[in-house]
Amino acid sequence: MENLWAPWRMEYILKEKQGISEPCIFCHRLKQKRDRKNLILYRSEDAFIIMNRYPYNNGHLMVVPYRHSGDISDLETDEKADLFHLVQLSIQVLQKDMIPHGFNIGMNLGRVAGAGVEDHIHFHVVPRWNGDTNFMPVISNTKVISEALDKSYQKLAKTVKKLAKDFK
Repeated sequence: MENLWAPWRMEYILKEKQGISEPCIFCHRLKQKRDRKNLILYRSEDAFIIMNRYPYNNGHLMVVPYRHSGDISDLETDEKADLFHLVQLSIQVLQKDMIPHGFNIGMNLGRVAGAGVEDHIHFHVVPRWNGDTNFMPVISNTKVISEALDKSYQKLAKTVKKLAKDFK
């Protein structure tokens, strides 16, 4: 029998899930100004790119508006444009560094739709590879993540900095 080593998942499994009285994880991390520790890859005018600490796949990014809102219809035109701009930038960064075959891009609105953070909208950008589906999630409710978050952060942060300068 082989062992699957993913120690960062235990923090998530044991952690009490965000409740109504707790601060928003996105707003809280933004205020800290500790981007590397908080896995924030890039800040633009109205939104930012952050790595998912508990990813579905290596390179799982989230694109989040600065303004705290759980309602997509609250977004201003500039915010919508910046969010989409950062989704495009995220794709380019992941294509360059991780060479995926495709992407899942989406937003979960409301708890019943799977939103882990209901009150602060965000897009998920998840790279996918041919053959990356296997029995582990189905049989054992376990996802295999093959690269440490810090290593992925270093690689992606370097590329996003380089590409963001010329990205239009």
